[in-house]
Order: sequence, then C-alpha cells, then structure tokens
Amino acid sequence: MTLLTVEGLAVSRGGLRAVEGVGFTLDPGQALILRGPNGIGKTTLLRTVAGLQPPVEGRITIPDDAVAYAAHADGLKPALTAAENLRFWAQVFGGDGVAAALAAMDLQALADRPAAALSAGQKRRLGLARLLVTGRPLWVLDEPTVSLDAASVARFAVVIRDHLGQGGAALIATHIDLGVAEARVLDLTPFRARPGRTSRPSGFNEAFA
Repeated sequence: MTLLTVEGLAVSRGGLRAVEGVGFTLDPGQALILRGPNGIGKTTLLRTVAGLQPPVEGRITIPDDAVAYAAHADGLKPALTAAENLRFWAQVFGGDGVAAALAAMDLQALADRPAAALSAGQKRRLGLARLLVTGRPLWVLDEPTVSLDAASVARFAVVIRDHLGQGGAALIATHIDLGVAEARVLDLTPFRARPGRTSRPSGFNEAFA
C-alpha cells in the first residue's frame, strides 16, 4: 500500500506560488529528502502534505490517520516531565511505547525532568521521540536535526532506519546528510513557480474573487 502519492502539486506562500508541478510517491520502507535553496517552499510543501494548508493545484493521497508531523516547534508542555509529555502525545494519538521512545533518543535519565528545564538539544530529542509514540506510519519532518549534536543526529538516523524497516515512510526537508543512505533525494529547484504567479487553493470559488 502506497503511503503518500503527490500529483501535480502546487503550493503557495504569502499569496504567491512557491513550487508547482511536484509529483512523487512514498511506499512503506521508503524515505524522500527534499532539497533546495532557502525560501523555495520546502516547509510550505510539507505543511500542505500534512494537511495544515490546502494545495493550490494537484492531489495528495494519504491513508486516514497516517501522518505524524514534526516542524520547528517541539510540541512540548513545559510543566510536564519528559515522560509525561510522551504519555500525553501517546494518549492523543492512541499510541504507546513511552519507555522505548525515551530509550531511542537517549532520554531515560531525563524522564522525570520538566521539559522547561531541558536544553535546546534535549527538547529537540524529546520532540522527535514524540514521533515514536504516535503509531503513525508516515513521518513528515521539517529540519528535524536543528539543535542536535552529531551524536544525536546519528541516533535519530537509526530511529528513521528502524521506522523504515518496520514499514514506515518519511518525507524530510533537511540541509544536512542524515546518514540514511537508502533515502531518495528530490531537488525542488526545477519546480520553482514562475515569477508573479498568484495562487488560489483548489476548489476556490470565482464568485468570491
């Protein structure tokens, strides 16, 4: 079963098209790395795939309840401990595996520490551990390694490879080499929208123009 199909996708930012004509698929066990210069629309494309904004054109096909999205915010409640944060997200998504998620991102020693007392790198590791308790097969990740040191990046690469090995998939925007050799790379530069093209989401009613 294909986890993600993108066909003829155009997305917009600030009322202007960013990229257009984008198409790809992700099957279980596959990862795709999005590349391109700053501002080309990687974040906008990811937000569109995650359902946070409508596409301008094209079609996105994803099974119901398949996506876990991680962007620049870590999604943590400062007053809760690391373990409590993961239990909260496990309950939201109906997943489990809090202890395994803490171990995967080397957070066992910090399980009882409030998120507010964690360093930036520790918060990022906890935010990424959240993916493991969602039970969602498709991870959509925007610069997931921000604030991570080299050892933590390598640890997260293992987490991604394990996820792929269990039939998951990942769509990732990143400027660094994650060390996931099996991942395909899609450069968005050739899909940059022509200058000056305004955008209207799919289904826009011209009566309201």
